[in-house]
Amino acid sequence: MTTKAKSDRARRAAPATGGKPKDTKKAQLIRLLSAKAGADVRAISSKLGWQPHTTRAAITGLKKAGYEVTTERTEPDKPTRYRIEAKPKASDPVAKTPEPAHAG
Repeated sequence: MTTKAKSDRARRAAPATGGKPKDTKKAQLIRLLSAKAGADVRAISSKLGWQPHTTRAAITGLKKAGYEVTTERTEPDKPTRYRIEAKPKASDPVAKTPEPAHAG
């Protein structure tokens, strides 16, 4: 292994110091669903690089974690939009569920 490869590996393994915390996929999903208009599966999948079934599973995970997620279909030919109406209480032990295992 070359010195450059070792330094690249060390740089990737080292935690970032200072600055903003990493914006996780779960945090991005919550932000998308917290918008006034919410978001549909296609938009979320495109933004996060997920397959539609992964997106729906992540939304289900948020529901199980205590988020109040509503669905709305304005017209029959329009996609269903999902929106977070309420976040879980901080004391809710279920609210600490991990992100989906695979991120498409």
